[in-house]
Amino acid sequence: MSLRNIAIIAHVDHGKTTLIDVLLRQSGTFRDNQRVDERVMDSNDLEKERGITILAKVTSLNWKDHRINIVDTPGHADFGGEVERILSMVDGAVILVDAAEGPMPQTKFVLSKALKIGLRPIVAINKIDKPEERHNEVLDEIFDLFVSLDATPEQLDFPVLYGSAKQGWMADDPSGPKDTMGPLLDKVVEHFEEPKVEQGPFRMLVTTIERNPFLGRILTGRVFSGSVKPGDAVHALSRDGKTVEKGRISKVLGFRGLEREPIEEGKAGDIVALAGLETATVANTIAVPQVNEPLEAKPIDPPTLSVTFRINDGPLAGREGDKVQSRVIRERLLREAEGNVAIRVTPGDDNDSFDVAGRGELQLGVLIETMRREGFELCLGRPKVLFREENGQKLEPIEEVIIDVDDEYSSVVVQKLTERRGDLVEMRPSGAGRTRVRLYVPTRGLIGYQGELLSDTRGTAIFNRVFHEYSAFKGPLPMRRTGVLISNATGQAVAYALFNLEDRGPMLIDPGVDVYEGMIVGEHNRENDLEVNVLKGKQLTNIRTTSKDEAIRLTPPKKLSLEQALSYIADDEYVEVTPNSVRLRKIHLDPHDRKRASRAAAAEAAAG
Repeated sequence: MSLRNIAIIAHVDHGKTTLIDVLLRQSGTFRDNQRVDERVMDSNDLEKERGITILAKVTSLNWKDHRINIVDTPGHADFGGEVERILSMVDGAVILVDAAEGPMPQTKFVLSKALKIGLRPIVAINKIDKPEERHNEVLDEIFDLFVSLDATPEQLDFPVLYGSAKQGWMADDPSGPKDTMGPLLDKVVEHFEEPKVEQGPFRMLVTTIERNPFLGRILTGRVFSGSVKPGDAVHALSRDGKTVEKGRISKVLGFRGLEREPIEEGKAGDIVALAGLETATVANTIAVPQVNEPLEAKPIDPPTLSVTFRINDGPLAGREGDKVQSRVIRERLLREAEGNVAIRVTPGDDNDSFDVAGRGELQLGVLIETMRREGFELCLGRPKVLFREENGQKLEPIEEVIIDVDDEYSSVVVQKLTERRGDLVEMRPSGAGRTRVRLYVPTRGLIGYQGELLSDTRGTAIFNRVFHEYSAFKGPLPMRRTGVLISNATGQAVAYALFNLEDRGPMLIDPGVDVYEGMIVGEHNRENDLEVNVLKGKQLTNIRTTSKDEAIRLTPPKKLSLEQALSYIADDEYVEVTPNSVRLRKIHLDPHDRKRASRAAAAEAAAG
């Protein structure tokens, strides 16, 4: 069978995973009576819950004597590291663009990477069934994007298809025929060449890694030359040509539909998974022992944000999770950094803490959520932006932000982001009473902004961001404007006490929740922090009157999600995460320690 390796790349929510569902169904990969989940490629729990793709995955289908390996990629900028490394596995890319939204920041990001390595993409304009679709303007925007990214004349001569993955059709014309995805698969076979095979013995570049309870580590990548069979002796080479390990291949797995099946031989040009090696990792070259030259691995864009992970040393530690030791946390973080090239782990200020750097709050939030589900308890510091020094100048990461918002809220969005040192680049109507605002904003200014944006726009804004460049430091930013309410005792929160504290500010906890001294229980209306007693019950007397016994009606507390909590805390606070709870606390639980630390910080600031 002739072979094609392609990736489907697009911005988040433009329909990649739905498109792959339809391609697998129409190519006969599933039996007629087979029960298949919707968005079948989003296989882990977090992907299903959030409705987004987090990990790049490979599937395969047969079409008219051709086998097509398809890689489904994430659309969020935070998971851009997954997209960057898989592009070296494929010979072609289908760029999927929403017929109403047009090309977005992540479309630009992945397209620039694809054009740089010489791929000639096919453009598919999806969701043409939307009432607000504008395919002609979107096609012009895509062409302008190709030109702005310095595409070659061959790359500019891209084929265009129109369709709706949800309705199951693609065609050369927006009006149809609206029956199958056949035109897209035919175009893939016609436009993309067979994988170029290099001469020589077996060599393969590892692009993804995962663990299997039966086979151990499974390394997926593309075979550049030669072939591999179970039992072959191989060694793994690092980027600089050093031998990482030697071993034998225990199994060669090929992708057939959604399944990985053992195959007799992995041949050059194909994407396969190998089992049998224990320490080889992403960007290593697996080759026969006589090969000493590694394959070139593309460099990955650097992380821009760092969060301190440390052991949970609060009074409630160890009640809900079973993985609480720093040694276990360290092993888990190093294992994550091994398979996820966009994450970097370094030791923290003491033996019990680790600095974990990643692309953004969402990527780090997904890692923390995964760990808490595995039974970990952690304390997390406020996210910090990673600065650079060049020629004695301090540089900070700047992000391109595109926000689609109702016209009436556009002014408040621009005002808030310019206060956060953002520069307005473009503001234009995007149809149906909405405005598209494009700004360049420091990453520091975006920490904690998403929750504020949704409040300011009554939940109607669509927020997209992608790393733009490192630029000169833009000076101090406004911090959180309110203080917090801190518990001054340990016990269970009482409804009566919470009711009497409501005029001080919104609460963050429910009655009956375990609290401890130094834990944050609410938001103060003013700028200073305030210690309060949430354990104080009602004084019982034998007087019974209607005025005395007014029913307590509590305002529902302000519940923060994990990502919201991370961006809410100040520099002297932690988020305490356990399998069942997300709590906020001060770093120093004792009030005297807090005063000493704040005096020391003020003295240091004055001296600096």
